[in-house]
Amino acid sequence: MRYSPIRTWLRLRERICLALVGPQALAFLPAVVLAAYWTGGEAALLIVAIASPAIYLLLGGFSVGNSRAFLPRDSFTGLLQRDGFDELVEHIREKTLDKTRTSAVFHIELEDFAELVERHGEAAGDIVIQRTGDRIVTAMRDYDNVARLGDCRFAVCIGAERQTDLEVCIQLAGRIQSVIEEPISVDGLSLYVSACVGFCLSSRAPGSSGAAWSQAAATALRAAQKRGPSAIRAYTDEMRRITQSRAELREEVTSALESGQIIPWFQPQISTDTGKVTGFEALARWNHPERGMIAPAEFLPAIDQSGRMERLVELMMYHTFTALKAWDAAGVHVPQVGVNFSAVELNNPRLIEKVKWELDRFNLTPDRLSVEILETVIAGAPDDQVTKNINGLVALGCRMDLDDFGTGHASISSIRRFAVNRIKIDRSFVMKADRDPEQQRMISAILTMAERMNLETLAEGVETVGEHALLAQLGCDHVQGFGIGKPMPFQETLDWISAHEAKLQDAPQITQRSSK
Repeated sequence: MRYSPIRTWLRLRERICLALVGPQALAFLPAVVLAAYWTGGEAALLIVAIASPAIYLLLGGFSVGNSRAFLPRDSFTGLLQRDGFDELVEHIREKTLDKTRTSAVFHIELEDFAELVERHGEAAGDIVIQRTGDRIVTAMRDYDNVARLGDCRFAVCIGAERQTDLEVCIQLAGRIQSVIEEPISVDGLSLYVSACVGFCLSSRAPGSSGAAWSQAAATALRAAQKRGPSAIRAYTDEMRRITQSRAELREEVTSALESGQIIPWFQPQISTDTGKVTGFEALARWNHPERGMIAPAEFLPAIDQSGRMERLVELMMYHTFTALKAWDAAGVHVPQVGVNFSAVELNNPRLIEKVKWELDRFNLTPDRLSVEILETVIAGAPDDQVTKNINGLVALGCRMDLDDFGTGHASISSIRRFAVNRIKIDRSFVMKADRDPEQQRMISAILTMAERMNLETLAEGVETVGEHALLAQLGCDHVQGFGIGKPMPFQETLDWISAHEAKLQDAPQITQRSSK
C-alpha cells in the first residue's frame, strides 16, 4: 500500500486518543490526584476532581467505541456477542453518515462445520471455533471489532477511516480467509476449514441504521455461499433489489392466496395404451396483476417462508374438486387429479379429517384424489405424523403418487411401507431418452421394478413424439409433459379434451412391447 503521511498521522492521533481515554488511563488517575494535592493543596485537588471527568467525556472516554471492553462478550471465545457488536456497528455507522469516513462490516461463516463436528466430535469443533476467532482477531487492527454471531459465524466491523474502498475490503476478506484456512492441529490431526465472506461498505449500505448495514453484509454472505467454496461477495444494489423483491413477494403472497390470484392450472395425463385421458395434475400458478405470470420456483418458496403452505394446499384441493364436479357435469370422464402435498401439510394432525371433509362436501369418492408426494419426503420420513397421514390417506381410499422418482433415495421397503400406487419417473430420465441408450436402460430398470411390485408408472416431462413412442414400447403406463399438453386454466381443459379425443379417432395405436 502506498505511504501517506496524512494517513500515518491520523492513525497516530487515533492511537494517542485511545491511550488517553481508554480504560488503561484510569491507572494513572491516582498519581495525577496525588500530584495535584502535593503541588497545589486542596484547591488543586478539587480542580482535578472536577476537571478529570469533563476532560474524559470531551475526549470520548464514555463513548461506545472506547467502552467496548465493557460490552458483553462470548464466554467461549472472548469475542463480542451480537448485542455488543450491534451497538458498535450503530456507533460506527453514525460516524460514517457525513461521508468523510468509511467503514465496512464483514460476515464470515465456516463451511461444512456440521460435517466436521459429526466426523471429529464436538470437542474438535470447539477448538476450531476458538482458533478461528483468535486468528480473525490477529488479522485485524486494534481498533477493529470482532464478534461471534452464531455457532460458526463471525463478524467484523472495521474502524471508520478515510480510505476504505472496495479493493481494500477484498484484500482484507482474502487475508481473513487465508488465516482461517491454515491447518488446525487437534489431537495430532490437521483439520482444514474454509470460509465464505460477505461484506458491505458503509457507502453502499441500505438505509442509515447499523442494523440495515449489518443485514446487508449477511445478504452478501448468502450470495457468496451460493457461488461455491471460499467465495467472497460485496453487497450490491442488485442484491438489494432482489432482497426487496423477495420481501415484497412474501408480503403479497397472503393476499394473493385469498384474492384468487393463485389458482391451479391442469396438465393432462394420458394412457400409453389407449391414448385416453387418465387424469390431470393440478399445478399452482400465480397471475400477478402487475408482473404477470410469476414462475412457481419464485413464488412457492415465498409461500413456504411466509408459513402459508397449508393454505395453498387447501385452495388447491378446493379448486381441484370444483373442477372434478364441473367435468362430471359436462359428461367428461376424468378419473383423478393429482394434488401436491408438502411436508408441512403432511405434518398436520388434522390432515385426514380435512381431506375427508372436503371430499364429502363435494360428494366425491376418495379415489378421485391422487396425493402426490416427493420421493425425498418419503425417503426422510420416520414413523411419525407424516407416516400416519400418508397411510391414513391411502386407507381412506385416496391414490398415492410418488413424485420425481429417481431423484431421491426412497428404498423399495419404504415404497411398500407407504402403499404407493404409482411412481412418477422424473423428467431427467425421460429427456432425450429416444436417442440415449443409457437413459433407455435406466427407464427399463425402473419399469421392471415397478412391474414386479405391481405399481403403475407415469413418465413426466415427455416433450417429443419419439420419447412418447419409446415409453409406450418399454411399457410405461401413463405419460405427461408439454408434448402431450401444457398446463392450462380450467376453462381451457374442456376444449383440449374434445380436441384430443377427436385426434384419437384417426391416430394409430402405439402398442407396448410387453403387457402387464
